[in-house]
Amino acid sequence: MFRYHQYCPVARASEILADRWTPLIVRELLFGSCHFNDLRRGLPRISRSLLVARLRHLEENGVIERRTGARPNVTEYILTEAGRDLADVIKQLGTWAIKWVFRDPNRDELDPALFLWKMHQRVDHRELPRRRTVVQFDLTGQKGRRVWLVLVPRDVSSSLRPPGFAPDLIVRADVSVLYRVWAGFADYYAAVRRREIVLEGRPALIQSFPRWFMWSPLVDVAREYQEQRAVGA
Repeated sequence: MFRYHQYCPVARASEILADRWTPLIVRELLFGSCHFNDLRRGLPRISRSLLVARLRHLEENGVIERRTGARPNVTEYILTEAGRDLADVIKQLGTWAIKWVFRDPNRDELDPALFLWKMHQRVDHRELPRRRTVVQFDLTGQKGRRVWLVLVPRDVSSSLRPPGFAPDLIVRADVSVLYRVWAGFADYYAAVRRREIVLEGRPALIQSFPRWFMWSPLVDVAREYQEQRAVGA
């Protein structure tokens, strides 16, 4: 562990949380990921060995604890009270970025598989149809590909392969458009009117689709700053 050797609470917090990948690991844990492979899906570029080291570091410093999962030989990583208390820290970090440095995504930040994982994390289960609903995303643009979400009221799964069920709804869009909508930098309904997002399926599913997702946890912050920039322009 890197040490600053300063008697300062900011230095001490930075020793625990400011290492590369550590804030994003905490973000994924706050979003509900508790298994090693789920954390890797949310952080696809982190190496396995580094994730192991970071989780051990967070455990040693009381941010997470390891528990035996419901299945044998499956470990769960659970935020402690101290870890859950970081929710506002992570939110304020993101809010600062939106205000000062966060704009449209760069080409190397467009990842359809990661976008699908984010969608899966932020489903509003209360709004889902009562029957199983398969959403097929035909994504174009950088690294464009076809991916799927299988939605049932109590479970959501994301898949990079055909799930074995015919799609009930097809969403066609450039992945960059969906990323901007997700972040709050583009309006979903405006993108639909411009046909940047095209949906095919039963009208009831098309109408309810945007209510199934809560989008980014900072979407309201992004929309607020977008409005302020528009007024100030």
